[in-house]
Amino acid sequence: MPVPPRVLRPLGALDLDRAAALHGEAFTPLGERGWTRQDMAELLASPGVAGILLEIDGAAIGMAIFRVVADEAELVTIAVRRAERRCGVGRALLAAVFDAVRAAGARTLFLEVADDNPAARTLYGSLGFRNVGRRPAYFRRGDHLAVDAFVMRLDFD
Repeated sequence: MPVPPRVLRPLGALDLDRAAALHGEAFTPLGERGWTRQDMAELLASPGVAGILLEIDGAAIGMAIFRVVADEAELVTIAVRRAERRCGVGRALLAAVFDAVRAAGARTLFLEVADDNPAARTLYGSLGFRNVGRRPAYFRRGDHLAVDAFVMRLDFD
C-alpha cells in the first residue's frame, strides 16, 4: 500500500482548533497548560508570527509556530501527535521553518527546550543547534514543579 504524502502548508485561521489540539496532546501530559484556540489566534495575529501545519490525508499530525524579527527568528512551539513521533515529522516541520525564516531574512534561529526532553534536544543538536544559555525553572510542570530550559541557537551563515 502506498504511503500517503505529507503536506506542509501555512497554519491558517481555519486550523486553530487543530493546532490547539496538537499543542494540548504534546504538552498537557507533561503538566503544562495546553494552548487554546484563542491563544493560537492571538499569537498568530502578532507581528512577524506565522505557523506551519503538517497533514497526512487531511489529518493534522504536526505544527510549528515561529516569529521573525529583523534578522533573528524564534521557534515558539512545535508539536507532533504522539503516534507520529520518531517518524521524521518534527524534522520535516523544522526544515519548513528553516526555509520560511530564512526567506523572511533571519540569519539566526533560537528556541528553548526543556531539560527533561532529551529526544528534542538530540534532534535539535543533530540539526546544528548549540546550547547558548539556560533559563532556570522556565517550563511549568503542574502546580509546583518547574523545569529548566536550554536556550539553543542555529546560525544560517
